[in-house]
Amino acid sequence: MFKNVKESITTKLLLTIILIWITLAIVFGFTDLEMSKVVVDQNSKWGIFGRDFGEVPGYALIAIALATYLGGFNKNLNLQKIPAYISVIVGILFIIFANNETDFYTGWALIIPMIFYVMITWNKDWKTYRTLAGIILLLAIINPLLFVQIIKLLWGRVRFRDLAPGFIDYTPWFLPQGITGNQSFPSGHTAMGWMFLPLLIVVKDRKNTDIIKILSYILIVGWGLFVGLSRIVIGAHYVSDVLFSTMMAAVITILLYKRLYIKAT
Repeated sequence: MFKNVKESITTKLLLTIILIWITLAIVFGFTDLEMSKVVVDQNSKWGIFGRDFGEVPGYALIAIALATYLGGFNKNLNLQKIPAYISVIVGILFIIFANNETDFYTGWALIIPMIFYVMITWNKDWKTYRTLAGIILLLAIINPLLFVQIIKLLWGRVRFRDLAPGFIDYTPWFLPQGITGNQSFPSGHTAMGWMFLPLLIVVKDRKNTDIIKILSYILIVGWGLFVGLSRIVIGAHYVSDVLFSTMMAAVITILLYKRLYIKAT
């Protein structure tokens, strides 16, 4: 009975998100350009921060999820940590051979969070976390890796900051241009910014007044919104670019939650 209630609520949430997605997609299809004209400031400090660091935490989480998922196959708690050690080594190599600041900070993101994670879960069986880790990995594969990269390549939309004088080469999101070398639609940074969304599964059953649940929602949703908005304000993406990456992350997370948590119980 309780399972059916949870599935019904989740289905309603999914349909609501899809309806919001469709509605906003229609609106932004005709307002994208004007909105960018109003808000874009390529010298925005927080926009630049989002550009430089918006993807880094997502990489750290994916590394932790991968180490957890692979380590969980081993029954020995000490041997479970081997994938984590490999991740740290990869992070060190990133730092040593960094070609830019992004590679440098990505290296540290693979090291510091991983070490902290290993320390706080040292006596924990990582097999317990494998389902959640699997959702994070599937989200990473489906959204940032497949959906974003394939659509970017095929859509060929010119970024706002690269538009010709008079905005003559602007195109709405619903008119794909083919392979042009332009990759505005959808937003990869935003997809990475929402990689933490599955972590809300951990706190979903807590009371709405629980401080941990409140802080989790503020930090996770706040970070996703920040990264998405930073991409708009710096002129790297339109609002619709951010919308599609955001909604895809939400839909995928909900579908995976239904399949791997609700139906599996």
